[in-house]
Amino acid sequence: MDNYSDDIHTGYNDLKQVEVSIQSAEKMVGFATMSLDPETMEHAARAISNARSLLNEAKSQGTGLDTDFLQNAEQTLAQTEHQLSEAQK
Repeated sequence: MDNYSDDIHTGYNDLKQVEVSIQSAEKMVGFATMSLDPETMEHAARAISNARSLLNEAKSQGTGLDTDFLQNAEQTLAQTEHQLSEAQK
């Protein structure tokens, strides 16, 4: 029974992980666009890629109850990708 909590897998945890990952990507992109350092931009692109992977995984496991969250997450991530793309020009 001690390991019971380790075996619990909920959609909430997945969504929270997506949210935190997107927030992290936003911060990385903000820092990258301010510094314009190529290495920092690579790290930001990797953070976006990781967030995109988690978002796609969450979408594939969606329950239908989290549609608004996923749409907002998609929009935020798209804006973050666009911001980085513009900074790389």
